[in-house]
Amino acid sequence: MAKYHFTNKDFKVFTVDGLEPRMNALIETTRPKLEALGEHFSTYLTEQTDETFYAHVAKHLRRKTNPPNDTWVAFATNKRGYKMLPHFQIGLFDDHAFVLFGVIYESPEKERMAKKWRNQLTEIKNLDDNFIIKGDHMKKTFEYIKDIDNEKIEQYINRLETVKKGELMFGKVFYPGDEALKSDKKFLTAIESTFFALLPLYQ
Repeated sequence: MAKYHFTNKDFKVFTVDGLEPRMNALIETTRPKLEALGEHFSTYLTEQTDETFYAHVAKHLRRKTNPPNDTWVAFATNKRGYKMLPHFQIGLFDDHAFVLFGVIYESPEKERMAKKWRNQLTEIKNLDDNFIIKGDHMKKTFEYIKDIDNEKIEQYINRLETVKKGELMFGKVFYPGDEALKSDKKFLTAIESTFFALLPLYQ
């Protein structure tokens, strides 16, 4: 039985109609994996950074009518929340899993991170060919970094800095059937290598 890696059953959670039925399916099927991943990678990130990381599993408590389109566990150095800080995420939509690092629009750290990343364009471009960049964590859309130039990356960074709703995330996506989703060991290894490659953008 899969403890960590997402299977077709997890992706199919998002085809369940209705808020309560979908939440029940999510809690039963996917949340135990997010909690296990949270425990594993809060320890991993703490060991890698010498900072204490805490896992925050999405509860979707604010939803009253619309069922969630995605779910995740986020990692940050604040025990009470993650949205205000640069943070790491592991989660999934109905058609792909994601492993990300970045800042979202609620964070007061946006300007600081924009300046940092503007000085790290070489490091960003040197990430391997499977790395992605995205400007909205709530949408599925993204671009592969290998397919864009430095000017486009700077546009993402400028938007983060100047637009109130601006966000910026880096990471990888994994589709059902991908090698990384075929076993717990392969998924943990894929996440570890992704986070390790992203650590210079955090530290």
